[in-house]
Amino acid sequence: MAENKTQITEVDPLDFVAAVEHPTRRADAEVLIELMGRVTGCEPKMWGPSIIGFGRYHYVYNSGREGDSMITGFSPRKANLVVYIMPGYTDHQDQLDRLGKHKIGKSCLYINKLADVNLEVLEELVAAGVADVRSSYDTFDA
Repeated sequence: MAENKTQITEVDPLDFVAAVEHPTRRADAEVLIELMGRVTGCEPKMWGPSIIGFGRYHYVYNSGREGDSMITGFSPRKANLVVYIMPGYTDHQDQLDRLGKHKIGKSCLYINKLADVNLEVLEELVAAGVADVRSSYDTFDA
């Protein structure tokens, strides 16, 4: 049974954010740490080399693949901020319509900078994703 390759590391997320070169991306990451920590009630943890995640849940697919993943998180990439909402954005069109400038993938929300979006709506999205995961999976405060 294969597990998720992205695992919690011992790197301090605050040290990681302090090392982000782009000043806007670094400041946005600091805001997201506070927002996601408040919404989840969990401390930030590094997942792999570049994702800051909050909480943890255990999944098992019909194929037998299973593993642990973060409940929500983000990555301050060079090109944009990536916000991860598990299990995805398909049921959140109302919030997406009100969010502001963004692009989406299955579980990824791409934002150039937080100034482009409504932070209250972003918080609603994060909270809705967290509620979805907590109602469907065994969750932990990783």
